[in-house]
Amino acid sequence: MSRRTYQANGLAAAGRRSLYKSLAKGAGLLILLLAVWLAYAALQVESERSKEPAEKADVGIVLGAALWDDKPSPGLEERLERAVQDYRNGKFSVLIVTGGLDTDKSQLTEAEGMAEYLESKGIPADRILLENKATDTYENLLYSQRIMEEHNLKTAIIITHDFHGRRSLEIARALDYKWPQLSLMRTKVMNEGYYKIREVLAYTKWKLQLITMAVT
Repeated sequence: MSRRTYQANGLAAAGRRSLYKSLAKGAGLLILLLAVWLAYAALQVESERSKEPAEKADVGIVLGAALWDDKPSPGLEERLERAVQDYRNGKFSVLIVTGGLDTDKSQLTEAEGMAEYLESKGIPADRILLENKATDTYENLLYSQRIMEEHNLKTAIIITHDFHGRRSLEIARALDYKWPQLSLMRTKVMNEGYYKIREVLAYTKWKLQLITMAVT
């Protein structure tokens, strides 16, 4: 091997080492940024605690969750029981229940299942407005806002679990809800750790969606 060839091979090897080091540093930086973001998102998810609304509002919005055999799941029952409590305490006189079909095989939308439950608890059917199309939290609040506008309802209390509160509030504010309030409870029946991890990912998705909305 000639001296020139040896030098060229040495330079190529040095170039590869430099590239590998740069890639490793870049990957390390990305991992660090991801870890920082996930820690921040987790803090946001934890930032809203169980609370009752401070003031009365025109309407209570119950955010949907799964039905089991067309009946509210235990987690959804918790939200509905809070809605019943708030209604009886005079926090609002009208309810919006929001949520579409869980699957193509579902017989009832989440909203229909929730309305049946609320009626069984003594809330009059004419006090319950159904939103039957939403498939996620953003749509829950967007479509509920349209129902509010149709019925001249100005202010809302959003009813959901505490781990879901921060994202729900941010979405409501992004949609220009007038002074949105939260009615939150801590779950006693759901795997809280699992749902908090899931909510961190959902919160991340929401922030990316918000950036996209701002750009477009």
